[in-house]
Amino acid sequence: MVMTARLTPPRTTRRLALALAALVPLVAAVPTSPSAFAQDDIVVTMVTDTAGLGDQNFNDLAKRGLDRAVEELGVQGEVIESTEQADYVPNLTQAAEQSDLVVAVGFLLADAVTAVSEQYPDDRFLLIDAAPTEERDNVEAALFREHEGGFLGGIVAGLMSQTGKVGILGGEDIPPVERYEVGFRAGVEAVAPDAEVTVNYTGTFGDPALGIEQSLALYDQDNDIIFPIAGATGIGSFEAAKQREGTFVIAADTDQSQLGAEQQLCAVTKGVDTALFAAAQQVVDGSFEGGVLDLGLANEGMGLVTPGDQVPADVLAVVDQ
Repeated sequence: MVMTARLTPPRTTRRLALALAALVPLVAAVPTSPSAFAQDDIVVTMVTDTAGLGDQNFNDLAKRGLDRAVEELGVQGEVIESTEQADYVPNLTQAAEQSDLVVAVGFLLADAVTAVSEQYPDDRFLLIDAAPTEERDNVEAALFREHEGGFLGGIVAGLMSQTGKVGILGGEDIPPVERYEVGFRAGVEAVAPDAEVTVNYTGTFGDPALGIEQSLALYDQDNDIIFPIAGATGIGSFEAAKQREGTFVIAADTDQSQLGAEQQLCAVTKGVDTALFAAAQQVVDGSFEGGVLDLGLANEGMGLVTPGDQVPADVLAVVDQ
């Protein structure tokens, strides 16, 4: 089963807003008071990947969705953090023992979700960024069209680079990161066909110090804009930009202007938080059926936000086309 869900990031481009006006949302409007549902007996437990909370990226974004579910739906929210990949199966098992909905945050948990969901057929699972390796009726997979959002980021980079060279700082070489890379490259090429794109995979989502080192190396090769797709490792791109005048960052997944408002040009947003909230709401109203949530620009699963004024109007006009 493939479903689309209308998700709502802080801002989207005008073109997307107009295009989405005709869409029917999967997620219905909900009261803002938890007491309207009185769902204290429903437990939603989120299991992080090894980057954990505090990555100011993917896991924190999922936690934002959990917090919203607690506030608006009245569910009980729990978090279990993983420190190594060997933790995934025991952490998911613990979550299944205590929860109505288990949220597995990240592609790397796919095998573990496949195994644990078979052992707990009456529990419901949300797997973010991957589908189980074997089909499960009790698993919903939130899959994002990262290439679509990456394309918009690539347009900004291609039009704003002063050196004609831009970089990508990757975490682990996994499909969601690869889709971001493909889209970003295509966006750059669409507006600046002679520009160079340099890619460096660090092999980790949890090492900001390595992110600084590798970002400095990219900046020192005249890449004046970096697109970090590296979780907490990408924090290092902001720190490196502060050390190299005239260099900038395009954030992935969520607005990261708290890391450096002057360094961030824009952010390619990914509706991890709203996908989690949508699954929690399905559990609350009894409509959870498993399947796939197919999330891209057309239903606000991906987007582009410009919290500051770093991107000029003429560049945004090209993005909006």
